[in-house]
Amino acid sequence: MVIFNLGGPDTPEAIRPFLLNLFSDPAILRMPNPFRWVAARLITARRAATSEEIYRKVGGGSALLPATVEQAEALKKDIADTAEQVEVFVFMRYWHPLVSETVSRIKDFGPDRIVLLPLYPQFSTTTTGTSVKAFREAARRQGLTAPQDVVCCYPAHHGFLGATVGNIRKALDEASHHGAPRLLLSAHALPQRTINAGDPYQWQVEMTSAAIVEALDRTELDWATCYQSRVGPVQWIGPSTEDEVRRAGAAAVPVVVVPIAFVSEHVETLVEIDMELREVAAETGVPFFTRCPTVAVDCDFIRGLGDLVRSAIGRDGVSSDIGPRRCPMQFGTCPNTQDLH
Repeated sequence: MVIFNLGGPDTPEAIRPFLLNLFSDPAILRMPNPFRWVAARLITARRAATSEEIYRKVGGGSALLPATVEQAEALKKDIADTAEQVEVFVFMRYWHPLVSETVSRIKDFGPDRIVLLPLYPQFSTTTTGTSVKAFREAARRQGLTAPQDVVCCYPAHHGFLGATVGNIRKALDEASHHGAPRLLLSAHALPQRTINAGDPYQWQVEMTSAAIVEALDRTELDWATCYQSRVGPVQWIGPSTEDEVRRAGAAAVPVVVVPIAFVSEHVETLVEIDMELREVAAETGVPFFTRCPTVAVDCDFIRGLGDLVRSAIGRDGVSSDIGPRRCPMQFGTCPNTQDLH
């Protein structure tokens, strides 16, 4: 079993190489070399100071790896019944443990079968797509030949939804003491050009939102899907979470922010929402502001991941939470079109 996420610098000294790894990925910076090589170094130099300040606010390093290791340990217990011997490995796309390190450890373990499970509920070429490709390339280089089953996405899976909705109910009840709350379902933004190229991410994010609202089953629920972490001059998908917080302030309504594309706490939740957006809320007159925790090691979420693993074993290919393909055919970068090779 292999779970994976973006990764993050573990020390202040790791911030620049982490950023360089990120922007050197052709899935992130879509231009040919040597232009990407030059651009990656320029962007890293420009963003390093800002990133250092962000990570300083959370102790100098990312909380993502410890959180992912905790999820791996919980998942190992849940799927212990799937084989005689089960191990859960972790890799991070842009910082340690890097994919080549993890593939080496997996080869030493000598598995009969491998299941790849993203910690991204919604598929994107910029997250799950690039990570699975990197794993397969490293496996080929190192001679890891065990069959691989891939879970590509689970935007409306019962485990993820159950854990998320449970958190939301508590937050809405608390916020209701301050008026009729507005629910902001926030996901990481992507450039509009990525979506225009056939990436199903936004479609799947909106599916997650719709499933959450249906499960909440509250009359006259005030809610919106929005996108955070928008930087740079390119056009991003929207609306932005910050703009939605400001709109709530103008209407003087309490706000509940829910991270629906993050399953672990990291700077996008701990700094961007908890600190920066909370400050925006205070400045704009939001009477009450709260943020739901990520699903982390919630029992429903971990059991749901275990169910995804069990359903994927033996498929010899890519499957979603509902079977072979979830995306409509217009999404040309769906992994069941590209097969992630």
